[in-house]
Amino acid sequence: MMTNNTPTAAGQPSGAASPAPAGPPKSPPPSAVLDSAHLGDIEGAFGKISISDPDTGSTLKTRLLTLAAILGPGIIVMVGDNDAGGVATYAQAGQTYGYSLLWTLLLLIPVLIVNQEMVVRLGAVTGVGHARLINERFGRGWGWFSVGDLFLLNFLTLVTEFIGIALAADYFNVSKYIVVPTAAVALIAIMASGSFRRWERAMFVFIAITLLQLPMLLMAHPQWGHAAKSFVVPSISGGITSDAVLLIIAIVGTTVAPWQLFFQQSNIVDKRITPRFIGYERADTVIGAFVVIIGAAALVMVGDFAAHVSGKTDFVDAGDIAHLLGAHSHALGSIFAIVLLDASIVGAAAVTLASSYAFGDVFGMKHSLHRGFKDAKAFYVSYCTMIALAAAIVLIPGAPLGLITTAVQALAVVATQRHRVPAVAV
Repeated sequence: MMTNNTPTAAGQPSGAASPAPAGPPKSPPPSAVLDSAHLGDIEGAFGKISISDPDTGSTLKTRLLTLAAILGPGIIVMVGDNDAGGVATYAQAGQTYGYSLLWTLLLLIPVLIVNQEMVVRLGAVTGVGHARLINERFGRGWGWFSVGDLFLLNFLTLVTEFIGIALAADYFNVSKYIVVPTAAVALIAIMASGSFRRWERAMFVFIAITLLQLPMLLMAHPQWGHAAKSFVVPSISGGITSDAVLLIIAIVGTTVAPWQLFFQQSNIVDKRITPRFIGYERADTVIGAFVVIIGAAALVMVGDFAAHVSGKTDFVDAGDIAHLLGAHSHALGSIFAIVLLDASIVGAAAVTLASSYAFGDVFGMKHSLHRGFKDAKAFYVSYCTMIALAAAIVLIPGAPLGLITTAVQALAVVATQRHRVPAVAV
């Protein structure tokens, strides 16, 4: 009589006389993920994707709904890039050199996409943040060095965001001693909600406000033909000078900054985006890159308009641009001041969160927006401390705020290259 040797679910032939007892269940393979809150359903501002959902690309409607749910990290990091320092730098380029430096923005589109697409893949595939990867790949020494100068540069950048808030408030004749502390409290409240979805929705509210750049540009009577030529024909009004070169370096520094690498990779991990959704996150990143360049170009052209209506080409700060525009049109000056205020808040939220994410990566602590304050105290305390200190510096009478703003943009160029090289090697 033949025995049926078909394996059963337990792995034993069905005809075996005495199957061996099943051993203890195998433990799951170790995961690189540092925080268990980084695992689970994707909860975006515009939708939710369950990890048990079937293929999300079967129909056009399904793909669009999936893209809507994924949208966030790429657009937020790019809009955050047009922060207070960015508004000041682009407006200065327009006020001093007219449309002639628009070509630098066109060249930066592929740079932005390549840099940020790199961390899209790193975050989705590894499930850990940028700081953690540097730590694991190159050792704690390089990890500490990389994160150390990130913390310093991010903090100085955060100070410039509060400078932008103070300048915007000054245009509306509101004391910085009222607006700056209020903005600090608002930034903490937005971040410490204990819900990634609520945080992302709040960020998109501020991103929607940046759309005011479009009517602002139209009110500045742009010269479309001149702008189109300046985008593709490199030139520098007045010729190559040390000031022009420094401003071009500042444009690069404010457009491609190291915090962007750390923020987007960690935010992708925190949003629970996996390799399955890399294509959608790439689209999010490309959309964000074009949004930031369009916004930057608008600010350059508005800066040029401010120079023409005032006859003043010597840049002071972004607040001065608002006053120059306001002298011509109160509505235009007000919109510019609102754009500056909004850019400062978005930038402050993103830059500070990038530091807090890196802090959690380096020390192996819980660092997720899915967690509440009690569940991730170190993460939230690091964020609140940076916000409070930066706000306090801006409120110090006589602080060298202009020097800080200029230095941050130049330092960003050097720091970005230091952070990008290890990332490529990873």
